[in-house]
Amino acid sequence: MAVLKVILAIVFVLICIALTVIVLLQEGKSAGLGSISGMADSYWGKNRGRSMEGTLEKFTKFAAAALLVLALILNIIW
Repeated sequence: MAVLKVILAIVFVLICIALTVIVLLQEGKSAGLGSISGMADSYWGKNRGRSMEGTLEKFTKFAAAALLVLALILNIIW
């Protein structure tokens, strides 16, 4: 059981570091003056899910969910 705790704690720290890096890689949400003239509906705005920014958002959601579940598991077994 002690080995499982150590392994889960190491995975938890790795997920924390990965989540921090992913969030820091993302661009800000402020659209600036482009939102006034409708630039937010450009090609890149419509295909955001296929872009690097969309991929980072997906990984952020996955990492945050994994972090929450792992924190709950560690809290229960610790």
